[in-house]
Amino acid sequence: MSITRIEAGPRASQAVIHNGTVYLAGQVGTPGDDVATQTRTILQNIERLLEAAGSSKNHILSAMVWLADMADFEAMNTVWDAWVAQIDPPTRATGESRLAAPEYRVEIMIVAATA
Repeated sequence: MSITRIEAGPRASQAVIHNGTVYLAGQVGTPGDDVATQTRTILQNIERLLEAAGSSKNHILSAMVWLADMADFEAMNTVWDAWVAQIDPPTRATGESRLAAPEYRVEIMIVAATA
């Protein structure tokens, strides 16, 4: 059994690969940016991490989206929909949650298959 960790830190790895599956840590944008800008930053980070793991957004199996305020749902979805329109969409759940700091508006966690 092989486990590969990408960008491992003292508390968490940004990605873990096991048995053909890539698990990403929750990704956040720049604190204080609006939700659309944070979402764009997050999606760029997701693509970068998936590439480092030998995968791509085309292989995403599921996404978990947390919003600090459901009032941001449409703004986040505008960015998400433009990004996901280029691929077969994964499963997704979205909920409201208090995030690690009040300056974060959105956090996204991804599970993907390796390419």
